[in-house]
Amino acid sequence: MTTLTADTRRTGPAHRPDRGTERLTFGRVVASEWVKLRTLRSTWWTLGVTVVLMVGIAALVAWGMTQGDEPAPPGMGIIAVTAGTQMAQLAVAVLGVLIITGEYTTGMVRSTFAAVPTRLPALAAKAIVLGVTVLVVGAISTALSYGVTLPFVSGTSLEIDLGDADTVRALVGVPLYLAAIALLALGFGALLRHSAGALAAVLGLLLVIENVVALIPLRFFEAISPYLPATAGSQVMMPSDFAFADPDALGAWQGYGVMLAWVAVVIAVAAVLMRRRDA
Repeated sequence: MTTLTADTRRTGPAHRPDRGTERLTFGRVVASEWVKLRTLRSTWWTLGVTVVLMVGIAALVAWGMTQGDEPAPPGMGIIAVTAGTQMAQLAVAVLGVLIITGEYTTGMVRSTFAAVPTRLPALAAKAIVLGVTVLVVGAISTALSYGVTLPFVSGTSLEIDLGDADTVRALVGVPLYLAAIALLALGFGALLRHSAGALAAVLGLLLVIENVVALIPLRFFEAISPYLPATAGSQVMMPSDFAFADPDALGAWQGYGVMLAWVAVVIAVAAVLMRRRDA
C-alpha cells in the first residue's frame, strides 16, 4: 500500500496537464473564428457569388458603354469596373448576418460563450475575420473586374489611368466599402440574433429606406440622405470627375467615415446587449 501511494505521488505530476497550453488568448479566439468561417458552406457560396457578380456585371457594363456612338462622360470607366458592387454588397451582407445568427440558430453560440465567457472578444474576433476576408475577396474581385473591362475600354474615352491617385482611391474603395457592409450586417445579426430579421433590417436599410429617402422631395429627407450608410460609404468608390455626381454628396473619405460610424454604433449596441442577454 505504501509502495503504491509512493508511486502515485511520484508519477502524478507527470500526468498533470500543462496549464500554459489551456490559457485562452485573443489570437486563439481569432483562429477559432477563422476555422468556423472557412468551414461554412455559406461562406464559399456568398463569396463566390460576390466575385461572379462583380466580374460579370463589370464586363456587361463595359461592353454596353462601348456600344454608343458618342464618347462616354468622364469617370465612366471607373463606374464600369465598380458597377457590380451594388449587387455584391447583398452577398456580403448575407454572409455578415449568417456568421453570427447561424450560431444562435444551431445553439453553437453557447459553446462559444462558454469558451469566451466575456463574449466581447468573440464578437471582435468575428469582426476581424469577416472584415479581412471580405476585404481580400473584394480586392481580388476588383482586380478581376478591371481585367475583364480592359478589352472594352482600351483606346477609348473609358480608358482607366492607374497612375491617377483619384482612380486608385476609387478602386481601393470597393473592397473597403464591401468590408464595411459586411461588418454592418454582422452588427445587425448580433443585435437581432435571428437570420430573417437581421437580413430584413440590413437589406431594408440599404435597398428600401435609402432609396425611398432619396426620392422624397422634402428638405428634411434631402438633408439626411447623404448621411445614410450606403449613400455615404459609396462615395469612396466614386471618381471625383464623375459626370453624374450628386453635388450634395459627402467627400470620398468623409462619406466613408460616416459609414464606419454607422458600423461602430450598431456593433457597439450589439456588444452591450450581448453582454446583458442570455445566450
